[in-house]
Amino acid sequence: MFARTERLLLRPSWPEDAAAIYNGINDEGIVRNLARAPWPYTLEDAESFAALQHDLIYPNFMLMKRTDGAPELIGSCGLGEYDGMAELGYWIARPHWGKGYASEAAKAVIGVAKAIGHKRLLCGHYTDNPASGRVMIKQGFQPVGATEMRYSAGRRESAPCVTMEMSLDESEDSDVPSDLEARMLPSRPQLRAA
Repeated sequence: MFARTERLLLRPSWPEDAAAIYNGINDEGIVRNLARAPWPYTLEDAESFAALQHDLIYPNFMLMKRTDGAPELIGSCGLGEYDGMAELGYWIARPHWGKGYASEAAKAVIGVAKAIGHKRLLCGHYTDNPASGRVMIKQGFQPVGATEMRYSAGRRESAPCVTMEMSLDESEDSDVPSDLEARMLPSRPQLRAA
């Protein structure tokens, strides 16, 4: 599955992405706000992540900044399973913070989630990371009124986490974004020499 936005190409990870993933996420300020990524984050962790089998129900995307040259990996955004529901998560490499990439990627992944049949999405942010909460509210997530202790592998402990939800019900205004192009592809496309 691939998606394209104004500035980003969202695509599955490939084994050769490991070094770029490592360079982007190997920052304690990023990893401490993620539930599953360990700290310290190693190149072996990036290699394992890049080699994961792609899940059509819970897709994860590499965020490739479109440039005049080769696209640049700037983060990841996707869906995971949490407590029996689809959960949106993301990370953005520090040099790309504050440029709207998280919102742009989240909007695209929400559209993909709806297109593949998810009816509700969860997301969460640790209370000491309110910027992530603002990104999610901008996309239409609503706090459910619960702050729970949630384990962070990067912190190696639980921390207070605000839980949010979004309905993708057809009757609500949550249409697939018009700037989104998503295609279901079972595997990596074959590249041909020109």
